[in-house]
Amino acid sequence: MSTNQPYVSFHDGRRAPQLGFGTWQIPEADAAAAIHTALEAGYRSIDTAYIYYNETGVGQGIARSGIARDELFIATKVWNNRHGHDSTKAALRESLDRLQLDYVDLYLIHWPVPMEGRYIDAWEAMIQLRDEGLAKSIGVCNFQVPQLQKLLDKTGALPVLNQIEVHPYFQQAELRAYQADHDIITEAWSPLGQGRVLENPALVAIAHKHQASTAQVILRWHLQSDRMAIPKSVTPARIQENFNLFNLHLDDEDMARIAALDDPEGRIGPDPDQFHLMKG
Repeated sequence: MSTNQPYVSFHDGRRAPQLGFGTWQIPEADAAAAIHTALEAGYRSIDTAYIYYNETGVGQGIARSGIARDELFIATKVWNNRHGHDSTKAALRESLDRLQLDYVDLYLIHWPVPMEGRYIDAWEAMIQLRDEGLAKSIGVCNFQVPQLQKLLDKTGALPVLNQIEVHPYFQQAELRAYQADHDIITEAWSPLGQGRVLENPALVAIAHKHQASTAQVILRWHLQSDRMAIPKSVTPARIQENFNLFNLHLDDEDMARIAALDDPEGRIGPDPDQFHLMKG
């Protein structure tokens, strides 16, 4: 197990492991085993969400680990149909019940759903949840610059991080620059581009140069760019491999070659300004 895991510091004074374990698309029945494998590999940060329908399994994996709660960093998210003062607060309490936890380290708004216009209500509720100690830190996912600015203008409080789609084919430089200017950490979801970038010749060449896997190269690129990342896998060997990258270092040439892969049209997931799925 690697012992030199890097951390990032939040503007609220807390910190989090830079590399976390994502659980999107991990079925409930497989979640506990996947969490066990990830924690055995050395992960201490686990990311889930109500809409993943695996919070119960994630909680079971955490409970069986025997690892002290204060050594873990657990994040979950409020879904789009629960934006509102009372509904957002109730949603977290329900998530805590499923996770078998007294608090989460990070609570996130999963999507802004700007067409509904209720993310400010959700954010105000999350500030209260933070003040009550049920969420140690609060953040958002998939917010664009205007929505982040509106949080600041309306409440005076900015998220500690924004979890967004970032991978070599879609790097979101403008949004990341705004976040850096406002001390908002960028966390990459689908950091490996859902596997679409793994066969890229430039990335394969960099991996060969360092005798590493392509996935390790991409994840190391995220870390050296001061981002958090949450790769997901249910394969034990892949879970371990993704974590064993802290002795890898990319040079300036490697970083420049990856930067050159950026495509403004490379988004894989939904456009946050248009996404408004409310069923949950």
